[in-house]
Amino acid sequence: MVFLVVTAVGIASHPLITKVLADRAPVTELKVDETVSWLEQHSGFGNRLAAAALLRTHEDITYDDAYYNISFPMGDIPSDKGVCTDLVIRSYRALDTDLQKLVHEDMQLNFRIYPQLWSLSQPDANIDHRRVPNLQRFFSRHGKEIPIESEDAIAENTSYGDVIVWRLPHGDTHVGIVVPGPGNRKHEKWVVHNIGSGPQWENKLTEYQIIGQYRYYGMQAVVQYTQR
Repeated sequence: MVFLVVTAVGIASHPLITKVLADRAPVTELKVDETVSWLEQHSGFGNRLAAAALLRTHEDITYDDAYYNISFPMGDIPSDKGVCTDLVIRSYRALDTDLQKLVHEDMQLNFRIYPQLWSLSQPDANIDHRRVPNLQRFFSRHGKEIPIESEDAIAENTSYGDVIVWRLPHGDTHVGIVVPGPGNRKHEKWVVHNIGSGPQWENKLTEYQIIGQYRYYGMQAVVQYTQR
């Protein structure tokens, strides 16, 4: 009887085990480069942003959320350090889109409509663009905010290059970029994000609560800043 129970459990759980192992399979540099090449065969800002995010996974980044005094525009913290927002910022910069400059200029004109969470009386070009709520407000103002629907519909309504914002279990916000899955899973929606171990390519689109989805195609989407 014990043998039969164990066998039955093994058969029933096999698809789940297979999926778990597949999602944890090593994502090699070769798979990254293959997927980047595949994306580059398809035109569009979103595909190019997804490719830029995937290339970030080649970088060895130590998680560091410290405040830094940086130059402006195109200022950056040390290249071997960063958090989730730095991955997004650097991916956009690969496409000549400087979120530091864009967020700062918008906040100079519209400071009070940005989240007032840090006891500041004016914009700070050193840090504003590195805060997830500020990126959310900027993307919602100058890009397209995608309605959050059921979990089953999320992948269907998501495009490569979309920016996803999550609420983590402990309450913090987190951000990443939607990319294809590896190998024969290219048509799945995975993400590149940095949640503490540097840029990672993972099947975690719906791992956490999604609280924002944005499609922002850089300067071509911003004609000029106006008071709103």
